[in-house]
Amino acid sequence: MTMLKHLRRTGMALAAAGTIALGVSLPHGEPAPHALAQSSADLDRAVSALRSISTMKADFSQTDRQGRTARGTMTLKSPGKIRFDYGRDSDLLIVSNGRSLYMVDYEVNQVERWPIRNSPLGALLDPERDMKDYGTLIPTGNPDVLSIDVRDPNKPELGRMNLIFVRNSSAPGGLQLTHWVALDAQNHRTTVRLTNHRYGVSVPDSTFNFRDPRRSSRRPR
Repeated sequence: MTMLKHLRRTGMALAAAGTIALGVSLPHGEPAPHALAQSSADLDRAVSALRSISTMKADFSQTDRQGRTARGTMTLKSPGKIRFDYGRDSDLLIVSNGRSLYMVDYEVNQVERWPIRNSPLGALLDPERDMKDYGTLIPTGNPDVLSIDVRDPNKPELGRMNLIFVRNSSAPGGLQLTHWVALDAQNHRTTVRLTNHRYGVSVPDSTFNFRDPRRSSRRPR
């Protein structure tokens, strides 16, 4: 099975930020008050960092549990717009126009759609969502690395996602999202790594348009 076919089968493993049609993930045990305060402060910082991004481009590599890797460019624009472009020769496109997230498959002329609130990428895209209310800080042993687990225990079919931030003074909010690990309901793991982050770049809204293959059988240009 090719990498792109694997993506079709898992239906948005990339985004599985199943991440993220969010819910509350509760820590085990009774953390000390100072630990809870630090956790809350770090979650606040992560939320602020995401909301501080007006536009961003980054290269991404997406690796499935079999070690197969696909690469491309991610473009983000607030509020709620994102595009994962696998390249001109690819038949797959993942894009959000700020209202809905689409997975567009030009090989079979199909489009899957999720309202961003209910999409796998909801935590990154939906301005109404607050990761502080839906995520749990996971200890990393490194004060410069934040690991946040996001999942909805009431909707296990949406999977879960682990977001990794690294402290970086040059990034908006002082934190840079470096990668995430998504686990879908079938326990299929996908890791997405971001590199070469570029903030504040010019991104026209037309970036998030796409040709609907259900209306034409021609290949995209």
